[in-house]
Amino acid sequence: MWCVCVCVCVCVCVNFRVHNPKRKSASGRLPTLSHSASCQLKIIHPKVPPVIRVYPETQAQEPGVSASLKCHAEGIPNPKISWLKNGIGIMPKLSKQLMLLANGSELHISSVRYEDTGAYTCIAKNEVGVDEDISSLFIEDSARKTRLSVGNMFYVFSDDGITIIQPSDCEIQRHIKPNEKVFSSYAEICPRVEGEAIQSCLWASAVNVRDKYIYVTQPKWNRIMILDIQTQKVIQILDTDPLPVKLHYDKSHDQIWVLSWGDMKKSHPVLQVIPEASTGDNQHIIRTHLNGMDDYFIPHTNLIINHIRFGFIFNKSKSVVHKIDLETVAHIKTISFKNYSCLPLAMAYTHLGGYFFVQCKTNMSVPITPQLIIDSVTDSVIGPNSDISGTPYISPDGRYLVSADEQSGRIRVQAITIQGEIKLIYDLQTTMHISDLTFQSSFTEGNQYYIYATSHLQTDVLFVELSTGKMDVLKNLKDPIKSKDWPWSNYNRIIQDSGLFGQYLITPAKESLFIINGRQNTLRCEVSGIKRGNTVVWVGDV
Repeated sequence: MWCVCVCVCVCVCVNFRVHNPKRKSASGRLPTLSHSASCQLKIIHPKVPPVIRVYPETQAQEPGVSASLKCHAEGIPNPKISWLKNGIGIMPKLSKQLMLLANGSELHISSVRYEDTGAYTCIAKNEVGVDEDISSLFIEDSARKTRLSVGNMFYVFSDDGITIIQPSDCEIQRHIKPNEKVFSSYAEICPRVEGEAIQSCLWASAVNVRDKYIYVTQPKWNRIMILDIQTQKVIQILDTDPLPVKLHYDKSHDQIWVLSWGDMKKSHPVLQVIPEASTGDNQHIIRTHLNGMDDYFIPHTNLIINHIRFGFIFNKSKSVVHKIDLETVAHIKTISFKNYSCLPLAMAYTHLGGYFFVQCKTNMSVPITPQLIIDSVTDSVIGPNSDISGTPYISPDGRYLVSADEQSGRIRVQAITIQGEIKLIYDLQTTMHISDLTFQSSFTEGNQYYIYATSHLQTDVLFVELSTGKMDVLKNLKDPIKSKDWPWSNYNRIIQDSGLFGQYLITPAKESLFIINGRQNTLRCEVSGIKRGNTVVWVGDV
């Protein structure tokens, strides 16, 4: 764990929560940081030095084609980006060949020449620090690939096995069939079930572990399958408690959390943990003593927040959430919502303000059941999030809260400032019954996002530009999988992005997949013959 300064003589660990200095605890004092025993300091006007990632780290192109070098930077306040080539500043105004896009986040070179070969340094700077990284470009007569890539692809788990798709060309790179064998084993990937005419697979949830392994649940067989990405082979099967339905990769502790229902009535839910998930060899699963839950929430990491210590478990029929220590797998405390008549359905977290947002189950006697806000320092309920209801989604940089009401189609967008202030910026009325929602980085503005949302019932995909509120719809992407055919979650039509630097998204219909070009906001292609492909993982550079 390393620390960064956020003001004069005030430091915070990277697993910090940024807090509103105006918010006081019950004692009237400013909140203190209790996220780590070694860091209990007050936060005043948080400022964080930049952290950047470049893509690709290296590339080879032939003369005459175009090349793009991308740089993603996060910091508080937002850093400014500049570029050097071989240590000399780049000035696009002096060249028709060079173009800086999205406030410098992308350096585009049209019709590359031999002299464009070089080391391109991205520099991100704000008032408290600087970070830099190099993306190398080589111009060669025959820019050849030394081996077949297994990265930058969607891995789709469907009734007919595993389909690996390269989105830019809409090509199926490999199809792993249900009757293929687990490596060094006679076991089939999806064993034939007696009485079924067709040998098929059934999947529920999958996670990518550091672009090395994919773990995926098979609820019909009460097990988890481990796929080695480099070899594209299934290397191990792990038995679980009955009906494993949800996975989450806790990157901070290199462990996977597994929720099993016990039965379709969710009467015997169990949480299990797979430690050292990125090692991939001879994995084992540990049964926790945590029980009585039917869901859990663990915040995601980003470039700034690279360590998460706590998560929550909850039962959707009880007005409480239970805080757990992810490192010790111990129960810490119980937070009650009884004063608000809130039955928790879903949660989201932003490090700006240090807020947890809790979606509450709609009560027939109350027309609107607003979200609740929890202070992550004191673990106290601050109160309702105004009259905002629906499922909360936080943008990757923590600056936007998008709340989607699945029944009414209403989408409200709130901005969260670095001081922790929450401001409503858009109230959008749509006809969509939202199933799933994801964020896509803007290709024209730095530190901005688009959102894409799918529907439980309709064939359309909704697009919203967060900086302007502009809405658009991609129409007629065929009927989604019926909710009764996807009992594992409310997301009967998922939408999966392609990571920090990707431009493609994928969403399934009943018997096909649709790939969307997020850069152009257009449909790229349809991949037919893939039934119930509602479990999808993106794999980046390998």
